[in-house]
Amino acid sequence: MKLDVRGEICPYPMLKAVEAMKRLPEGEVLEVITDHAPALETIPTQAARLGFQWEIKETGPAEWTIILSRPE
Repeated sequence: MKLDVRGEICPYPMLKAVEAMKRLPEGEVLEVITDHAPALETIPTQAARLGFQWEIKETGPAEWTIILSRPE
């Protein structure tokens, strides 16, 4: 599942990511695409609280994908 929050600023990227994580089916991966650097701290923090693992990949100048998954 992909969630594109480019162009949005805090707290919206984090809030939308949390909602998507809560709805994410077992075994699925959520990719959050953002261009808002503070989301690189807020989204992983909330993901950890919800039991998700996360990884950040830089996909362009000032653009990142945060990959969220539940450990099996």
